[in-house]
Amino acid sequence: MRAFNRIFAAVILVLAVLCAAANIILSGDVSDGRPYRVEVSRLVRQIETEGHVDLSGCQYVTNIERYGENFYNSESDYDVREINGELYRFDYTAEAGGSRTRIAVTVNVILGVTAVLVIFVLVYVKFKILAPFEKLTDVPYELSKGNLTSPVKETKNRFFGRFIWGVDMLRENIEQQKSRELDLQREKKMLLLSLSHDIKTPLSVIKLYSKAFSKGLYKSAERQRQIVESIYAKAGEIEGYVSQIIAASREDFLSLEVTVGEFYLSELVTKIKGYYGEKLSLTGTEFSVSKYADCILSGDFDRSIEVLQNVMENAVKYGDGRSVSIDFSEEDGCILVTVRNSGCTLADACIPHIFESFWRGENAENIPGSGLGLYISRKLMRKMNGEIFAEIRDGFMYVTAVFPKV
Repeated sequence: MRAFNRIFAAVILVLAVLCAAANIILSGDVSDGRPYRVEVSRLVRQIETEGHVDLSGCQYVTNIERYGENFYNSESDYDVREINGELYRFDYTAEAGGSRTRIAVTVNVILGVTAVLVIFVLVYVKFKILAPFEKLTDVPYELSKGNLTSPVKETKNRFFGRFIWGVDMLRENIEQQKSRELDLQREKKMLLLSLSHDIKTPLSVIKLYSKAFSKGLYKSAERQRQIVESIYAKAGEIEGYVSQIIAASREDFLSLEVTVGEFYLSELVTKIKGYYGEKLSLTGTEFSVSKYADCILSGDFDRSIEVLQNVMENAVKYGDGRSVSIDFSEEDGCILVTVRNSGCTLADACIPHIFESFWRGENAENIPGSGLGLYISRKLMRKMNGEIFAEIRDGFMYVTAVFPKV
């Protein structure tokens, strides 16, 4: 804001200098500030040589009166000259028909209006654009520090209203994610404490029986058989607890909320083309979108974009960079959107696993990623009453998202 204030002051100074310079230029004239005298002298010479003059071309002299009864009766300024022994009165105006005054007034009015408009625009920019934006400069910093409780106040500002709303939505989402993460950590800790407590009992029994066996406390074969069966049973209990831990680790750990509505296929395609058209052109990847018939789809528009973005990112990361395409087909009242990329090196046997959480194929070595993109995509598609599947044909990876039509 200080920089803008300096610019504001500089603009005002420039306008003042321009106004002063224009007035100084317009106030100056020839012949020591009396240009009418030049014209009078020219007319005197003309009368001396020709005996008559034509005033139609004069700028300052308005009338010439020879000496007589009303010689000194004039309502305007005049200059008396003697020509050939006779007095002549030259009536004149100080300005050329008032043109200089009109020009000066016009220039000052134009400069004044311009100055008012420039000042108005600068003041408007300061209070309607820069001032609201300055209030948001600390928001990203506060969010990065984890200060999520203070809401961002909405305004009716036409420039930043939606931006402010979006920032506040981002803050709320981060706050909700933080709360869910804390709940998840709490549940995880409780689960581990509970299972560890449950495992301790059969484990202590196994240790006790094993120690008794090592010391030969059980002599009869029948008793030894019973103890072995007990150890086997307790081992089964531990195996059950371990299975619970594995099952808990595979449970849905992401809160994927979906709001099913309606949207046009063209809107979805436009978004994806906008995201990846320029990006792929910069990398030299051939990107094409086949023709399609626009229709209304059922689902969450934002989540549908997320699904196709995940698929497109995989096509960019794991393909050979030669070509990526989006194709469309229709089956059983559903629209199938297929993303195809060249250079697939994944084995066919890996296809059933690519939608599992944290699973990454052999072709993902040295490529950053979490192994969650397709897992999330399948969860979202199923929540939207759709589906997603993949296949490999002739070295091309095909990932198809199935959207129900309305």
